[in-house]
Amino acid sequence: MSGLGTESNLLPSSPEKQPSSAEQPDKDGDDLQREEEERDSQEKSDMSGSNVEQNSKDQADDQCTIHGHPTVSQVYTATSMQQLQRQSPRAKTNALALEWAFGMNQALPVFSLQDEDQLVILYGGSHVAVMYDHTSHSQHLLQGHSSPISCLCVSEDRRWLVTADRGKEHLVIIWDSFSGIPVQTLFDSHPEEGVAALALSKDAKYLVTVGAGKVQQVCLWDWTNETEIPLCTTEINPRFGFQNHITFNPNDSTQLLSNSESQVLFYNRDKQQLDCIAPELVDKTFTKAVGLLRQTVFHWRGLQALSATSEGSLVLWDMVRGSSTSSSLFRKAVKLIPLQKDSITVLSLTDSFIVTGDVLGHVKFYDEDFKLISWYSELNIDPIASISFSKEIPPDSSQGFVKDCSLEAKPIVIRNFILSTCSSTVVHVKAQGGVIQTLLRGHSDALHAVACHPHQTVVAMGSHSGILKLWDYQRRVTICTRVFQKDKQIQCIAYDPKGFYLAVGFVSGAVHILDACTLQSETEGGFNYSHDCITHITFSPDSLYLATADTGKAVMVFCFYTGKSGQCWKYLGRHRSHYKPIKDLLFGVNLDTNKPRLLSLGMDRRLVEYDLENGHENELLILSSERVEQSAVPTCMVWYPPLTTEDFLLTASNLYKMKLFNSTTKMCRKTLLGPTYGSPVQKMALIPFSKDSDSHYMAYITKDKVGLQMLPVDGNPYKSSAIICHPAGVSGMACSYDGRYVFTAGGSDCTALSWEISLNALDAAASLAGKDLLPFYSLLEGGRDGELFREMEDMFYYCQLRNQGIDSMELRNVSNRIPLKEVPFVMRTLGFYATEQELEDMQNEVKFSRYAETGRYVTDVDLDEFIKLYVNHRPVFGISREELRHTFQVLGDTGVTGDPVVKRDTLLELLQDRGEHMTEDELAECFTTLLGRNTEGGKSELGAFQCEDIEDVLEQDIPEEISIETFEHDVLGFPKDIEQGNSLESEIV
Repeated sequence: MSGLGTESNLLPSSPEKQPSSAEQPDKDGDDLQREEEERDSQEKSDMSGSNVEQNSKDQADDQCTIHGHPTVSQVYTATSMQQLQRQSPRAKTNALALEWAFGMNQALPVFSLQDEDQLVILYGGSHVAVMYDHTSHSQHLLQGHSSPISCLCVSEDRRWLVTADRGKEHLVIIWDSFSGIPVQTLFDSHPEEGVAALALSKDAKYLVTVGAGKVQQVCLWDWTNETEIPLCTTEINPRFGFQNHITFNPNDSTQLLSNSESQVLFYNRDKQQLDCIAPELVDKTFTKAVGLLRQTVFHWRGLQALSATSEGSLVLWDMVRGSSTSSSLFRKAVKLIPLQKDSITVLSLTDSFIVTGDVLGHVKFYDEDFKLISWYSELNIDPIASISFSKEIPPDSSQGFVKDCSLEAKPIVIRNFILSTCSSTVVHVKAQGGVIQTLLRGHSDALHAVACHPHQTVVAMGSHSGILKLWDYQRRVTICTRVFQKDKQIQCIAYDPKGFYLAVGFVSGAVHILDACTLQSETEGGFNYSHDCITHITFSPDSLYLATADTGKAVMVFCFYTGKSGQCWKYLGRHRSHYKPIKDLLFGVNLDTNKPRLLSLGMDRRLVEYDLENGHENELLILSSERVEQSAVPTCMVWYPPLTTEDFLLTASNLYKMKLFNSTTKMCRKTLLGPTYGSPVQKMALIPFSKDSDSHYMAYITKDKVGLQMLPVDGNPYKSSAIICHPAGVSGMACSYDGRYVFTAGGSDCTALSWEISLNALDAAASLAGKDLLPFYSLLEGGRDGELFREMEDMFYYCQLRNQGIDSMELRNVSNRIPLKEVPFVMRTLGFYATEQELEDMQNEVKFSRYAETGRYVTDVDLDEFIKLYVNHRPVFGISREELRHTFQVLGDTGVTGDPVVKRDTLLELLQDRGEHMTEDELAECFTTLLGRNTEGGKSELGAFQCEDIEDVLEQDIPEEISIETFEHDVLGFPKDIEQGNSLESEIV
């Protein structure tokens, strides 16, 4: 192991950096003139770059002034990264605050930020960048992106950090590493698909970004000035491949290069123009296989460039003389240098050495003549993903440094460096003394499983890489780790309520029950009674039963058996109880017998309860199976806390609704509006009840967010909050036993995040929204003063007239209540056409609302109660055009034009025979009204509907084949100006 260290910013004319005569041709006058021009360019660049820090500080200072901060900007006052450690804790203004990030994105490089008194590195995980201080074991999280970070880079002095993403609303953010504050943000820099690569110039004045669209665009930015447009841009021909790496010439910021797996591109900036040259490189160039291009860098002399390949070779690019300016900057591949047999994954330059990392986890140092000087081959790590050298110059003393491979065995003084691998391991190498230290060991594959210990500050995390870790989130240390070799892919985990066992479910269908402290298996080899992926796993409250659900739509149960031979876990049985995937699995307690009960909820809309008492070995029995939804698809369930005299089960659905079911009768007692943050609730968990508070709270996750919900649930939108946690999708969630933290697992992003809970912030937000009915007015179009509210008032008074008799001439009794039987008519009048089942649920909700307390039914509602009923039950979104098209595709046939059509006879038959059957009179009334045959709505308030020759009317007005357009415009009567839109939401409620 060896290396060499000199100051990295020496001018290119330094004697020790000149090429040898064996490697380069003799220089002529043109070569010397070019070097002189490059030296002048560098001096100008340094002069312009000296203002970068001051400009950025001024921008941050102006921002503080604009926002009224009386203090001086931290960007201006911060002098080192120690400033981050001295920052005082911020006020908890958010209900959930990101506290720690576990894991990293192994596709992103890891950078060394500081390597003196403190060891600080930078890496990316999910949508945050992490400044990790290994010395103090602390993190500073750079939050600002709403999509996963796709690339990051740092300035040479490590003062400025840049992050970018590839989302729809992508950002490029420049951060001050001393204060952790963003100093510049570029919005929508590449509108197509975000940013694929970026780099800072040596003086940090310029930033270059490469788009991720089909036709990539390279943009050059002067980020220190307040501008929204780049200095210059150029488009890349797609035939050059996807450019995933770009860098500046360290000696001339007007020159850049980028590469894909097959093509290197060289760029030159001339005023406002960015020229691109694509020199040819194929196997025929050198009559031997070149391989895939990994990374390309400029040589420290600036004239040459080097490309590492998958064949273990280096491609040397050199200047080609020409008469014109553009041709004089043209480079071509002049030599293919075979360095090693193994594929090179990383290419870097440090001081006067060329450094490579390869698939064997080896790091090799070469001199300017491409001679091997030293190597690190005993790191015992996976293929190297990135190499980052310390900015600190090594000491003058050569004592303790390794020696080179020459006969003289001279000590090689090199900088300390950071390595990251494709398996999410980060290693620090201290060159003086050869000390190798592992800083991070993350999950290299999807991380789905997370569970919190019921009595300790321990969280368990498992991934598809087979790694199971126990982490003490108070001391921030790893307690225990186990790596599974046979059943590798961990899908779900769960602690038993006593904290003795940790159950693990695998993709293979295997189930392991482990000791919660040592992670050793209680049963050798585990249980292998299923070949389907275990998706859910849970213990009974008494810790005597363990249940799992798998992708085979089956539930499997194990029980803790005590016999003469001792105690052990035994297999009880497996039952395929659903015909669609199981969404949740839950143990509870029978109120009468105080024994465990087990329920499963599936996408088939069925809630299944299992008979645990009468089940025998290899036989799991079903106690009951109830349909709990009519059109919505349930997503999860949880036991409702004891806020009422009844025992409830709370479910959530894909239509953003939550329902309370009586735990005994399975009757729907309440329908409520759930959190509406872009996607439905996927999982819920009660936050452990605190003795210091009388309130109850619930944590939940959606597709990409984590949130909190105040209980009881009542549809108030201000009683919930949510924040993006894993933009690529969150797959798991767990709450700490003390109610202080929520942990989320990101699945494909290989990370887990810890969120600190601030219930006071959630309470404050709910209080600011007002009391009683004030928060619900915001859910009505126009609010309290809108047309919808006035229409509700009118309908209320009209219902009283209707109930007392339209033709009555007696004195009217006016009140603020209407009979319960009138609720369906008012709902339909307001445009909410509920099904008969939904109407029955509404009436039962009101009817039994006080039955448990008073023993009496409620027979009427007031306006306030009706408004809550309306906003909680009506659909959150209307019917989309895609849904209508899908319905026609399912029910109909393909027409002459290729679009789906439904035959008239088929439609009438379906309406009378399927779902909630319509009678012939109801069908006649609806169609004659829709088709304009009864302008008064089919019947008056005083008479019954009458229509003769209904068949003739339908045949005359409805075509034999009904297309989507005919159904929308002729039957439903929607205007044709929405035909080109994607949704009918504003029309269909």
